[in-house]
Amino acid sequence: MLFHYDGNVDGWWDLSWSKKAIHIVAQNQTKWWFAKRFLHPAVVSRYDYIFLWDEDLGVENFHPGRYLKIVKSEELEISQPALDPNSTGESGMLEVVQSVQRTARGHHAQGKFVEGMAPVFSRSAWHCAWHLIQNDLVHGWGMDMKLGYCALGDRTANVGIVDSEYVVHQGLPTLGGKSARKIRRQSTSELQIFKERWEQAVKNDRNWVDPFQKKRRLTRQRNLRLHI
Repeated sequence: MLFHYDGNVDGWWDLSWSKKAIHIVAQNQTKWWFAKRFLHPAVVSRYDYIFLWDEDLGVENFHPGRYLKIVKSEELEISQPALDPNSTGESGMLEVVQSVQRTARGHHAQGKFVEGMAPVFSRSAWHCAWHLIQNDLVHGWGMDMKLGYCALGDRTANVGIVDSEYVVHQGLPTLGGKSARKIRRQSTSELQIFKERWEQAVKNDRNWVDPFQKKRRLTRQRNLRLHI
């Protein structure tokens, strides 16, 4: 499925697979806007994994079969390939997870930062992540920091980067030529709104317990006992 933010559908017909894909056009929209409207969990439930990638990724050295084999063996619910160190562009808001290093048949799966440019969700994780997307917050800033809640358990184990498969972030300007300053201003504003909505939702749901906050408290208490 291709989401066209620039209206350029004809530019893709030279690719053999393009005629088999679904093309959706909406001028100057973002991938999170498209995802919220066209990737409802029920619509994509036949797929085991959802790749929600930017269009400025170089994939010449990426092998999806090998990647998914590692993701499955490591039981990663949310993941991404590594970024080539020569990649350009900025990371944006990141989901911070503790480092987890394990070996998967000679390949490395390391939990660190899953970025918004190339996330891969399991079916179950996408069901959760889709509900995090706000209809009116099209840039998705702030979501990255909460994706760990969709990891179906320990986010230090179920969220990770597959180091042996990598892509290149080319950092191309997008969104139909909108000024970078305007986009940054809107994204920053959306981040603040998202944070406020999250805090209000937590406040309103008195039965919800933050599993990660509880874990941090237990860790601090254990460290205090050891210190004493």
